[in-house]
Amino acid sequence: MSRATGLVLLVCAAAAPGLIQPESALAHRAAVVRDTDPHSDGVMPMPPEVHGEVVPEEAMRPPAPTLPREGWTATADSEETQASDERAQMALDGDPGTLWHTKWSDDGPAGPHSITIDMHRTAVVSGMVYQPRQDGSPNGRIGEYALSLSGDGSTWEGPVATGMLADDATTKTLRFAPAGARYVRLTATSEAGGRGPWASAAEINLLGDPGGPAPGADLPRDGWTATAGSEETQDADDGAGNVLDGDSGTLWHTQWTGTVPPLPHSITIDMHRTAVVSGLSYEPRADDSPNGRIGQYSIATSLNGTAFGQPVATGTWQDDDTVKGATFSEPVSARYVRLTAITEAGGRGPWTSAAELRLSGPADPALHGRWSSVIGFPLVPVATAVLPNNKLLAWSAYAPDRFGGSNGYTQTAIMDLATGKITQRRVDNTKHDMFCPGVALLGDGRVLVTGGSNAERASIYDSATDKWTSTSDMNIARGYQGMTTLPNGDAFVIGGSWQQDNAPDKGGEVWSAATGTWRRLPGVPVTPILTADPAGPYRADNHAWLYAMAKGRVLQLGPSKQLNWISTDGDGSITPAGTRADSVDAMNGDAVAYDVGKLLTLGGATAYENATATNRAYTVDANGSNGKPVSARTGDMSYARSFGNSVVLPDGKVAVFGGQSYAKPFSDGHSALTPEIWDPATGRFTPLASMAVPRNYHSVANLLPDGRVFTGGGGLCGDCQTNHADGAIFTPPSLLNSDGSEKPRPRFVGDMPAKVTYGQKLKVTTDVPVDKFVLIRAGASTHSVDNDQRRIPLTPRKARNSTYELTVPADSGVALPGTYMLFALDAHGVPSKAAVLTVNSAAK
Repeated sequence: MSRATGLVLLVCAAAAPGLIQPESALAHRAAVVRDTDPHSDGVMPMPPEVHGEVVPEEAMRPPAPTLPREGWTATADSEETQASDERAQMALDGDPGTLWHTKWSDDGPAGPHSITIDMHRTAVVSGMVYQPRQDGSPNGRIGEYALSLSGDGSTWEGPVATGMLADDATTKTLRFAPAGARYVRLTATSEAGGRGPWASAAEINLLGDPGGPAPGADLPRDGWTATAGSEETQDADDGAGNVLDGDSGTLWHTQWTGTVPPLPHSITIDMHRTAVVSGLSYEPRADDSPNGRIGQYSIATSLNGTAFGQPVATGTWQDDDTVKGATFSEPVSARYVRLTAITEAGGRGPWTSAAELRLSGPADPALHGRWSSVIGFPLVPVATAVLPNNKLLAWSAYAPDRFGGSNGYTQTAIMDLATGKITQRRVDNTKHDMFCPGVALLGDGRVLVTGGSNAERASIYDSATDKWTSTSDMNIARGYQGMTTLPNGDAFVIGGSWQQDNAPDKGGEVWSAATGTWRRLPGVPVTPILTADPAGPYRADNHAWLYAMAKGRVLQLGPSKQLNWISTDGDGSITPAGTRADSVDAMNGDAVAYDVGKLLTLGGATAYENATATNRAYTVDANGSNGKPVSARTGDMSYARSFGNSVVLPDGKVAVFGGQSYAKPFSDGHSALTPEIWDPATGRFTPLASMAVPRNYHSVANLLPDGRVFTGGGGLCGDCQTNHADGAIFTPPSLLNSDGSEKPRPRFVGDMPAKVTYGQKLKVTTDVPVDKFVLIRAGASTHSVDNDQRRIPLTPRKARNSTYELTVPADSGVALPGTYMLFALDAHGVPSKAAVLTVNSAAK
């Protein structure tokens, strides 16, 4: 297809649908311009008074095909048949006006209640769509639930998903890792509103294979090569090798100049070594063109590159930009893997293209870690905070699954990390819609939340009393601001221009812990921290990466490439601190302090949305001489990530989860489903076990006191299909043996003070000898930013046997006042469960 003379279908406001026009010579690889009108069919416009993002078209499509229900049957432990025909089978009749309801005439049995679907055939299942009754009554809406699978109806594994559903009539999609099954059982542990011992459902559907990357772990691609039967090399560098370069902005494209070869097209990966392979991951091109997306495909393997056996996987991928995958019928030993595109997904032409190809093998828990089952929440967890009482606070906006306006209330949920139980609450008393806020964990463990949809408001949650209260309004109304606690216990905030009147300068201000009032810093304008985002200040001052240090100083180290020192004394001041090595702006990337004054920055993009992300990572040493931070590029991630989240682990390694190679809010397209872990000793990233659910815009991640990591959320776009009202817990490889069993962990023995002060000597005893101790500050995560994370190694002095003397840092700029998790690590780097301490100057 010639760039100068080829034809392409344009569908836009300036051209009638179906009009054929010549492609511009400057267009990128046979581009098709797509309809971006927010009022077009299938695209939901977002409220204009918020930040204006429009849900992309693909976000409205189901995440996986709905399985046909012909021949299915349903049974339940209880059903009403006396006073009404409300049998289990009614949940499969296609009529939302009928329903399954447990017995309510006479005395209905107490819960839990379950309904079991028998598909009468084995199929790959990846989710359940549960529609509550639609007749106006809330009775029987399922609250706490568990989903289990079985091949024979007798043997049931542990739940593949658990959680709590919101008490409303909206349809709920409950996702889990794809697996083969014949029977699917939904167990209702509680009624959502606590109104009675009932359970009910209007309709139940099951989702099939989503075509995502296979469960397991990425195989390392070093030394791999790729060849193809056709590639464009005349008018573009679209060679086969681009699928292995880690850059989703480059691609392999079959020849489209001169004589264009017909389908099918094949590309072959040579790993140059034999490995066990269990799946293939295909990332479509990341630009605006859909041309060449693979539709029907076949995959075969070979040991010698000549003899390829029968296909190990076949299927058809949807015509969208989400990362695709194919799970092999069984793991195979191979050196060569060949992907054959039989059709182009949209039937647009005889082309094939791919941005990236990856191969996966079975995961080794000791190398790649392990995921829990999916945990359902009654809301999309857009923001989270780890509380001192071993609980996780989460919230969304005025609604569980959407945002808009300034409604004066917020949907919240609290997960008890000991029991897994989740409770839901709507917070009205602070008159604060806390969507897209700034968050800081205060010195006494309380959570300070500022701005967002109610842009001037500020609220505080106290886990000791389980109460929300208001504090003084900010002087400057903000949303998407950056916040951090200061060494004296106050809190600093800067930026946040997306909300209210687009004020040209959302400069700094400080909240006083003593008075609960705000003080403006006229010497700290926002201008020096701006990125070059094409949307201007509206976007350019969002989500500042902040690291507070001694004497009230704050290092602003991103997302702008320019770093700045900020002083919060008096009127404040801001002075340049150099650049982040050769990094460009990295909006929606993130930073995490893995050691005292040492931070790792990961990913990001040059613009908030519709921009290609980077896979680069940088270290920033704030302890540089002459007050100048030292920045250096470290190893690259395997995946480019925007909207990812990172946590520092007790051993000093940093794990990064989720994100997209092309930043697009509310989209699951171009998702990185393989987490990675960075080792400061080597500067290299290695892959971890793949996730079951994408985590992009509006997702979170937090280190938990037991050394595991919670990650969840994504979406919050109303009736879209990319809402992820769920999460999962990741067990790092340091805690596991290769067979999946847990390694023995050190334990703290005896009493531990709940509060310590600066410079205090602390004696601790463990059940076995250990090598190291670290303090990690509890985190608060939203919009890829967690400025409260920091890891502080402690040097132990052995007193006797397994008793050690630790010294709490004397500098509150090293250990900001607040809640910390104290971990003990043995000689192999295996951490204990944490003792939770409050560190501040007022400890008793």
